[in-house]
Amino acid sequence: MLLLQAQNINKLFGAEVLFTNLNMQIEEHAKIGLVGKNGAGKSTFLKIIAGIETASSGEIVTKKNLKMSYLDQNAALSSERTIFQEMLSVFEDLINEEIELTRMTEQISELTGEVLKQKLAEYDRRSLAFANNNGYTYQAEIKTILNGFSFPEAMYDKKINQLSGGQQTRLALAKTLLAKPELLILDEPTNHLDIQTLNWLENYLKSYPQALLIVSHDRYFLDKTTNLTYEISQQKMTRYVGNYSQFLKIKAQNFQTELKAYDKQQKEIAKLSEFVDKNITRASTTKRAQSKRKQLEKMEVLTTPTLDTQSIHFSFQINHPSGNEVLLLDDLFVGYEARPVAEHISFILRRKERLAIVGENGIGKSTLLRTIIGEVPKISGVIKLGSGVSVGYYDQTQERLSQNKTVLNELWDDFSTTAEKDIRTRLGAFLFTGDEVKKLVATLSGGEKARLLLAKLSMENHNLLILDEPTNHLDIESKEVLERSLMNFEGTILFVSHDRYFINQIATQIIELSSKKATSYLGNYDYYLEKKAENVVENPAAKSKEKAEDNRNITKEKQRQLRKITRTIDSLEEEMESVEQEIKRLQQELLRPEISQSFEQLTTLHQEVDTQEKRHAKLLDEWEEYSLLHEQLIGE
Repeated sequence: MLLLQAQNINKLFGAEVLFTNLNMQIEEHAKIGLVGKNGAGKSTFLKIIAGIETASSGEIVTKKNLKMSYLDQNAALSSERTIFQEMLSVFEDLINEEIELTRMTEQISELTGEVLKQKLAEYDRRSLAFANNNGYTYQAEIKTILNGFSFPEAMYDKKINQLSGGQQTRLALAKTLLAKPELLILDEPTNHLDIQTLNWLENYLKSYPQALLIVSHDRYFLDKTTNLTYEISQQKMTRYVGNYSQFLKIKAQNFQTELKAYDKQQKEIAKLSEFVDKNITRASTTKRAQSKRKQLEKMEVLTTPTLDTQSIHFSFQINHPSGNEVLLLDDLFVGYEARPVAEHISFILRRKERLAIVGENGIGKSTLLRTIIGEVPKISGVIKLGSGVSVGYYDQTQERLSQNKTVLNELWDDFSTTAEKDIRTRLGAFLFTGDEVKKLVATLSGGEKARLLLAKLSMENHNLLILDEPTNHLDIESKEVLERSLMNFEGTILFVSHDRYFINQIATQIIELSSKKATSYLGNYDYYLEKKAENVVENPAAKSKEKAEDNRNITKEKQRQLRKITRTIDSLEEEMESVEQEIKRLQQELLRPEISQSFEQLTTLHQEVDTQEKRHAKLLDEWEEYSLLHEQLIGE
């Protein structure tokens, strides 16, 4: 079934054309990725589809009563309600129906005769619909989603307005997922998510039962969640069957095919033109020449195939090489005001190595980098730079830029002995051309500021680059240029990133940070995942007790308790599933015509349904109690 069709969508800002004649079809259950460079108009197109912005011309046609949700990349929940109250609001209709069903149950006990029969029939119909709409499982679904977004039950009663901006953004996404619209439109949903949460979200969206339209710069994420790709390039839109990696292959193949067809036609045109020029004036060949000229005139000349080549291009150089041992950390504790966020960090970084720091949000990755460069005092331990080491730092907060300077002066003031034309040439390599160099830094977008920071870093020629989320705000093409530059870099790199594709391309070593230790993996991101999976296979209990086992002083008694509680939780979940199936079976039984004619059978079945519903409620209470105990034990 066709959910939505965008037909010949055009968007102009004044006289400037953003895109022209864009067409897209979204079928039921479609999983679509929308890609293109920053500024191509991806977010604007999403807003037009969602009805937030209007197109300059064109039409959006949807199925009747289409349920559609759009989540902006900067969306954040703002509410006086608690986390759990806000999530419950998604199921307001179900909650009201639950109240009404309870009221009907009380009424039924007081009715007789034909009125009772009619009320029982209505109750049967509504209770079956209630069950089919997950009326008995919506609270468990809320808990699953909140757990996936790293909100433990201990936080459920916390007011949303007391949360950080990143937490409010994650909650906005959680609430949108719970609503399960027929068409879910997500603009950069991976912002503010750590790798663990990204993996969870990917798995969730892979099995999402409705249609998805996603804009993302995360190539891993697009590969895992989409199977159809639309690209906006050079103001046009092109459709490709496949995920992002397949799109790249098909696009490259199409370009080569178009180039061969163009070259072939150009040779044919040249040959025909030459024949006409030589033979048009000869009496013996003029008719053939005229025929060839008509053939030329009727020919539909192919345009020159082009790729959208406007992209940053640069490299990182070093003034001098460092010694072999670049950086040593020994039993380092980092944090603020003697309160550590990460402990026992030890590793040696050697020349030309590229080390990635990974770990959950809030675990201290950025704090570690800022401690190494001296911005944050260490709590204890050793930080030692090797001989001849020169450090360049990329700050994800972009605070190192002067907001009141122009783009040109941001570089020229730091490199005053460099000629203006050379500064402009360097800025041009980062797509700042013409009058754009006169823009104030304060007016730049996040992507433009990222390019300006990289431009400065590329002129400093340090032999150790410490990079904090360098791919934030960059489009995919710019990320790929940055990857190539770093892979060809003759110095050493220490970096933090949540872009798994980027980590996989760059890293030769990975350090996984937790609150109590730092674990080293000698390889790229794929190797890291492989080793993590091996550890889970070797110790099946590790997954459910991962946080507890991080504590070196955990007692055998606590481990025994955790195992017992985990088994109880698993058993309760199986029993709840069995009860839910039994309730559905009984409700189907109530709909049978022969049953509806028997008052005794109806009464008996309703009593059984009521008994099973009470049993389910009791099991759910036990499940919540044991889950809370499990969480408390892990948190101790």
